Amino acid sequence: MLLYDTTLWLLLAALLVDAVVGDPDWLWRRLPHPVALIGKVISTFDHGFNRSHSTAQKRRFAGVLLLVILVFGGLLVGAVLQLIASLLPHGGVLTVIIGAVFIAQNSLFAHVAAVRRGLLQDGLAGGRQAVAMIVGRDPKQLDEAGVSRAAIESCAENFSDGVVAPVFWFALLGLPGLIAYKAVNTADSMIGHKNEKYAEFGWASARFDDLINLPASRLSAIFIALAAPFAGGSPFKSLWTVARDARKHRSPNAGWPEAATAGALNLALAGPRIYSGYTVDDPYMNENGRRDATARDISRSLTLLCGACVFQALAVLWAAYTFQPL
Repeated sequence: MLLYDTTLWLLLAALLVDAVVGDPDWLWRRLPHPVALIGKVISTFDHGFNRSHSTAQKRRFAGVLLLVILVFGGLLVGAVLQLIASLLPHGGVLTVIIGAVFIAQNSLFAHVAAVRRGLLQDGLAGGRQAVAMIVGRDPKQLDEAGVSRAAIESCAENFSDGVVAPVFWFALLGLPGLIAYKAVNTADSMIGHKNEKYAEFGWASARFDDLINLPASRLSAIFIALAAPFAGGSPFKSLWTVARDARKHRSPNAGWPEAATAGALNLALAGPRIYSGYTVDDPYMNENGRRDATARDISRSLTLLCGACVFQALAVLWAAYTFQPL
């Protein structure tokens, strides 16, 4: 079997392309990003069926219907693209490009690095402005430590659902799995909120997103723990924090990479947080760790991210040799 005929080798190439190239702004200024197209479908359904005068039962049913459309639509689009790629002379290149578009290593690094840069160049105001692009909490309520912790927590959580999860579903189901996953995850980020507007309509997407992110959240904690020495931490401390604190988080998944990061960096993460209109009173991950995080700690979290991405790539390489021999 040739290298470019195997899913895992193509996935490894997609990881490399994303790490080096990322999401080029010049391209997406001219073309709609696939995630933006998915977002338009969700937004159209939201405006059409999530109406305030509808009963809770009707809104929940509409949300379930949207989830079914997203899952089966994503599987269908992915299957068609995979078929097209299989028929083209160098169709593996198309698969690699599509994979790279939906994997967010480079863009995650860039967004978190922007928070560090904002703090260093423009102080608290710059940090607040940058962190508002990646978290939903109220930036006006954040001091420098709060901005830094928010960036680090976002780095950890998005490593799981923006990097590891797409890689997992690509490896398991190819392009159909990758695109269906991104459709559901996009829906969760847009409508999976526990507020009056989305509690019913977004219920199905939020619950299903929790389910399909379970494997990735556990894997992400392992990759982060393995990378801990690169950031001056201990894998054992990281894993111990996961075992003790991961389930304290209200999310069944976010606590795993956040606890691993908290232990690796010896920071207290999560805890009480203020969002627009409501407060989340969560316990801390690694409660005895430092709470006065700084821009330097954001740098350490970026080092941790890079190391975790390397260990993930090595895992894909091992799987390619083990399960898909040449």
